[in-house]
Amino acid sequence: METHFEDAFLLLRSLYERYDFFYHLEALMVAVARAYANRSEPLKRLDLRREAEPAWFLSQEMVGAVCYVDRFAGTLRGLQEKIGYLKALGVTYLHLMPIYHVPRISDGGFAVSSYREINPALGTVEDLVALADALREAGISLVLDLVFNHTSDEHDWAKRALAGYEDFQDYYFMFPDRTEPDAYEQHLRAIFPETAPGSFTYRREIDRWVWTTFNPYQWDLNYRNPEVFAAMLEEILFLANSGAEALRLDAVPFIWKEKGTPCENLPPGPHAH
Repeated sequence: METHFEDAFLLLRSLYERYDFFYHLEALMVAVARAYANRSEPLKRLDLRREAEPAWFLSQEMVGAVCYVDRFAGTLRGLQEKIGYLKALGVTYLHLMPIYHVPRISDGGFAVSSYREINPALGTVEDLVALADALREAGISLVLDLVFNHTSDEHDWAKRALAGYEDFQDYYFMFPDRTEPDAYEQHLRAIFPETAPGSFTYRREIDRWVWTTFNPYQWDLNYRNPEVFAAMLEEILFLANSGAEALRLDAVPFIWKEKGTPCENLPPGPHAH
């Protein structure tokens, strides 16, 4: 944290220039410190090696592979049994497509109900930790796919929003009528125009229009809210302590919204409406 504090401070300050900035900064620092205290000794030793060689993942000796666990090995335990095969291929970087707990309809795993639970068909968090340990011993870095732009409408945050908790409604983009959605939608492209036209979904339970860039059951997170940033950081730290050495962030171009733009690839900042 000491090495990167200045950069993190400046970036966060540019993102959340508000009266309670230092309150949120302190909460983030506490979260990072707590996660480090709970980090295993092997991962702490790995941290020291990474600090000595921060561009490790750019090495010409890195050989990557990507897979859906169920299609390649059935389960996380099954994948552990294939480590010898991966090592024989020279793989040093294994990226798993989403493995999290998801609803029945999940857009291929990209509608996440919990970042801290594994899809029961694939295994458990304990299986993930065991896999990460075994891969690391074999010289293979584990990479997880992190769905960063949205959650499933069955995530606990979304359930609380649907129950009427305003703090959690502010985790997402919600509107009382079509005025603002119509203003935004003039400039938005439809990602799935045939199966999920439009970027907003009406939820009768709360009489609100919810921003849903991809599908009605995938709710866009509101990163203007520093509580969302903090909550997602907690999820990232959990995955890091479970053995993930890198994360592939999904749908990053969509995370910042600003009226009058396509709401894609925008530089985040307090200037957004």
